[in-house]
Amino acid sequence: MPALVWMGVFLFLPLLLVLVISFAARGTYGGVEWTFSLANYLNMADPLYLRIYARSLALAAATTVVCLLLGFPLAYYIARAPARWQAVWLMLIIIPFWTNFLVRTYAWMFILRSEGLFHTVLSSVGLVTSPIEILYSDTAVLIGLVYGYLPFMVLPLYAAIERLDRSVVEAAWDLYASGWSVFWRVVLPLTKPGVIAGCLLVFIPSVGAFITPDLLGGARSMMVGNLIQHEYLVVRDWPFGSAISFALMALVLVGIAVYFKVETKVAV
Repeated sequence: MPALVWMGVFLFLPLLLVLVISFAARGTYGGVEWTFSLANYLNMADPLYLRIYARSLALAAATTVVCLLLGFPLAYYIARAPARWQAVWLMLIIIPFWTNFLVRTYAWMFILRSEGLFHTVLSSVGLVTSPIEILYSDTAVLIGLVYGYLPFMVLPLYAAIERLDRSVVEAAWDLYASGWSVFWRVVLPLTKPGVIAGCLLVFIPSVGAFITPDLLGGARSMMVGNLIQHEYLVVRDWPFGSAISFALMALVLVGIAVYFKVETKVAV
């Protein structure tokens, strides 16, 4: 009962308020006029907003894939390291959380700018002669998102791989399975819960991110999170911002529900 009360007051009631406001209209000087219609949801069909949605989904998917490709080998190495070194590696994974995310994003601005650290290192070894334009692009946003959410992929993967029975892997090797077969038919299926958890933990915050695209992407790489922030704080169109927020949340939830339903049927 205490948990249900807590969820009702701090989760469901705010979501219900956002849903109700999403059907209202913007006042002349901002605020909310309680004139209900579907206009806010119909306005999202504008090609401008559809491109922002598409960019957000594409960057979130790319971030998830890159984090998985980088995080799985790292998590596997940590899980198979000696116990005393596992704690050290996990501490190194968690250390970035000790610094504010905004500060770390600003650090990436100094690294990726045309005369920043990245350009300085490459030019010092003679690999480039002209400034590299990475900052304020989708590439910079992808780098920032991968850096920020990689630990959310590594930690659940480590927990799943650490519980993996080594004797099963050894049996596959004894049966003359190739390295790819061992990974694809033994390791990956047994660590699938960690893969799913890591992908969800990375994709969901990535699709709604606004600090990273705002600082590293600029106006040319606006994502849904930036659009919501703009509607709330700049345009002061709370109903339209609420409609975008609720539509994004519904889209993510429907996608997750469909995925789990398909996976359940396959498992059965």
